[in-house]
Amino acid sequence: MEFILGLIVLVLDIYAIIQVFSSSASVGAKVLWILLILILPVIGFIIWLIAGPRSGSVRV
Repeated sequence: MEFILGLIVLVLDIYAIIQVFSSSASVGAKVLWILLILILPVIGFIIWLIAGPRSGSVRV
């Protein structure tokens, strides 16, 4: 069960990192988001999901 949960977290984090790369955010913001996702995998993903940069749109 733990392996499956770990695999799900890994897949979601990889998805989030790919989305950060494809966003229109600045390079500095992308680096910070990726570090947050890598250092805090579950919490970082949740924060990215709520407040992270979106691809193709500029957030103000």
